Amino acid sequence: MKKSYTKLMPLFFLTLWITYSCGGKGSGEAGADNVARTEDGAQKASPLRSVQGKIGTVAVAIQYGSPAVRDREIWGDLLPYDEVWRTGANEATFVEFSEDVTVEGEPLEAGKYSLFTVPKEQGEWTVIFNSEWDLQHGHYQYKEENDVLRVKANPQWEENSQENLTISIEDYGLLVRWEKLSLPIRIE
Repeated sequence: MKKSYTKLMPLFFLTLWITYSCGGKGSGEAGADNVARTEDGAQKASPLRSVQGKIGTVAVAIQYGSPAVRDREIWGDLLPYDEVWRTGANEATFVEFSEDVTVEGEPLEAGKYSLFTVPKEQGEWTVIFNSEWDLQHGHYQYKEENDVLRVKANPQWEENSQENLTISIEDYGLLVRWEKLSLPIRIE
């Protein structure tokens, strides 16, 4: 009996690996395989999410920490207005483009960038693409001199609240959603 289990174990683990590595909900959505866990196996407060998809012919990959609202006042409190935010939690969020793009009408070369935003109480938000994409402490290591592109985007405020931050790849670009915020970023 033990021998048959031993022979099946590699197949079992291969099946698990395939199931979880391909377990995403499709292009543009975070998959279940990207849930970060603590050493004891509990889900982290702001799990790491990865998203892959296309905007036109451009392949896009995003990685970000997904914090939850957890009954906190987000805009203007947890995330102060007029200060750089890492557009996620933990390490810096990054986005990678396989080809040159235009973001809100401004050119951006193909490559990998950290993504930051500057929330505003009213009006347009600043969206920043920074050349230092591998920042382990997010905005604490942010340096403005490494900004490659800064553009403006119009936030939209929704009736319903979304508990966890998501960044999705849409036909028109990227969509950042958290709490009652919906921030579309136009990319061609």
